[in-house]
Amino acid sequence: MHLNISQQMKMGQQMKLAPRMIQSMEILQLSVLALQERVEKELAENVVLENNLEDADVTETEINREIEKSREETEATSFDEKIEATSLDEKELVVDPDKNNEADFERLLEMSQDWPEDNISAGAKVSSNRVDEMGDRQHDAMTNMEGRPQSLHEYLVEQFGFFNYPEAVREFGEYLIQNLDENGRLPGTLPEIVQVYGKSVEMDEAEYALELIQKLDPAGVGARDYKECLLLQIKKNNPYADVLHTLITSHLEDIQQNRLPVIHRKTGYAIEEIKDAILYLQKLNPWPGRGFETRAVQRVTPDLSVELVKDRYVVKLENEYVPELRISPRYVKMLKAKPDEKTKEYIKKKIESAQWLIDSIAQRQNTLKKVAQSIVDRQSEFLNKGPEHIHPLKMQQVADDVKVHVTTVSRAVDDKWIQTPRGLFPLKRFFGGGTQTAGGEEVAWDIIRLKMKDIVDNEDKKRPLSDDALVLKLAEHGYKLARRTVTKYRKKLDIPSSRQRREY
Repeated sequence: MHLNISQQMKMGQQMKLAPRMIQSMEILQLSVLALQERVEKELAENVVLENNLEDADVTETEINREIEKSREETEATSFDEKIEATSLDEKELVVDPDKNNEADFERLLEMSQDWPEDNISAGAKVSSNRVDEMGDRQHDAMTNMEGRPQSLHEYLVEQFGFFNYPEAVREFGEYLIQNLDENGRLPGTLPEIVQVYGKSVEMDEAEYALELIQKLDPAGVGARDYKECLLLQIKKNNPYADVLHTLITSHLEDIQQNRLPVIHRKTGYAIEEIKDAILYLQKLNPWPGRGFETRAVQRVTPDLSVELVKDRYVVKLENEYVPELRISPRYVKMLKAKPDEKTKEYIKKKIESAQWLIDSIAQRQNTLKKVAQSIVDRQSEFLNKGPEHIHPLKMQQVADDVKVHVTTVSRAVDDKWIQTPRGLFPLKRFFGGGTQTAGGEEVAWDIIRLKMKDIVDNEDKKRPLSDDALVLKLAEHGYKLARRTVTKYRKKLDIPSSRQRREY
């Protein structure tokens, strides 16, 4: 084998995205709240960037700023002078038993009277009315503060404390409570937990602690699995207690598949008795701990809104959450005044960064409005008549309308919401494929799914329609679909199979 090292020249094309272009695409993809955070961050970091609404009167703002700055400097100087005077005087206030210090104490008393009453941190003299006023404000703030909701573990520990038990049972019981998952169940078997437990505890003590926990509210906590969780919620005086115990321990899968005749044959219980027990079983909570979860509610803010103007829906940007930016005239004047090279380079760099951000936001707003307008124009029947009149729409069609790349449309609609007369919708809601009817008309999948749900809702529940029968029913309405397609959309709609839908 011969190895040869040589240099060769080759021409080729390669597309690379500049950092500015990447930033522009990122801004296009941001939601309105994320954009607001980005703008606030840039306002804090870039000194030449200003909020145009807040800084409209530059001269007055600058004057007020200078006055405020001067006042703060004066107060700071006065405060520092008093601190310095205090330190000097305190050095002189050395108690000498052989010397009369009466004059020193008088000077200290006079100095304390010169301090403002609100200077609490410096040991100032505060009137009783002032103290009462501050106490009232703190009390009001505390009473208006939102309290943290009680957690599942705190609620269980509070109840567990009412039992009488040995110290070892108490400590292990609290350990078990702290190790329950968010559903209120044990994460493993009791012997495994005892083995991991750092202190010595007998197995009978551990079982007693678990037995006490399983008596606590909400019913079902402390269970080791799904079945035990349901069994713990069945009271002894329940008229269906025996039937429920049998169903939970041996026939949950039969219930899921709606095989009531099979349960009847194996248990001897009447069909009506089984149905009544299942109705009660459906009221039980397999996740008793979830009621204590505190999940933050996601706030949805529309980026756009729609108005009907002369028989046409017109898109409007919601700009109230995004500040109007501009470059500070003050720094532009400084740059024109030809400062030193270092200052000039710094200001120029900041101005370029600010201008690029302003241009990127303007481009984002322009693109977003054009994309949304194209969507609304194509889905006007949806807004007029409802979801059953939505049309099949692909992002490529909108991209062709706006004359941008399809990836730009994808970024523009990502995490964007629009307020319409029909409600608040994500922009992605208006996209979707479809199929052709027997007459050659293209119909969106959403319309077919709605029609399928309507057929299932009105079927004979004693003889529910199979997927093959659904294919025939949809064909009667002009929608010719394959059986696998019908099955796929039935599952997407969470419609059970015909066996599970059957009523006995």
